[in-house]
Amino acid sequence: MTAAKAEEPGGSGSGTAGLEYAERLRRLDNSWWRRTLNVQAPYRYNIRHMHLGRVLDIGCGLGRNLAHLGNNGVGVDHNPESIATARARGLTAFTSEEFPHTEYAVPGAFDAALVAHVVEHLDPDFAVDLIQSYLPYIRSGGQVAFITPQERGYASDSTHVTFVDFDGLRALSVKLGLTPIRQYSFPFPRAAGKAFPYNEFVMLARKP
Repeated sequence: MTAAKAEEPGGSGSGTAGLEYAERLRRLDNSWWRRTLNVQAPYRYNIRHMHLGRVLDIGCGLGRNLAHLGNNGVGVDHNPESIATARARGLTAFTSEEFPHTEYAVPGAFDAALVAHVVEHLDPDFAVDLIQSYLPYIRSGGQVAFITPQERGYASDSTHVTFVDFDGLRALSVKLGLTPIRQYSFPFPRAAGKAFPYNEFVMLARKP
């Protein structure tokens, strides 16, 4: 199922573009419970065990997943405040305007693209256009890893505009010319997504 909230603006990701959104991410990252409980451990394990190789992290935010991957890749985001934080953490990251002019923007230079918690902020057509613009940087036979929130997580953020489940991710992959190869619910079974805000849809697809 893919259902857009047509009454809400921001299908091009405008809700995640400014200082306010970057500060919100920083507050969440620095919350006492995240620092104390090491809640990122299972998500770090999941990202690492996808075995993605060198990653282009599209919509990298503050760079959490890049850090999980040991900075084995490059992050891109349209929010310059988020990119500033990622760089301050020692990560390799650029704004979407900067990236095409860097030494890293080489066709086929990356083994995989990571699109984590991005497409729910976009309307479906814009999501296709955005991801398509980065696919030339992924090698033939490389992977694209999609991660989106399940019901409770989707409802927790007013900047979310499109609910994208396994069917939606599969449809997106096909529109992009990718072949879906694996899907699973993480960290808990699918039924938990209606109550647990951090349950995720994960889909891996292959580039021809």
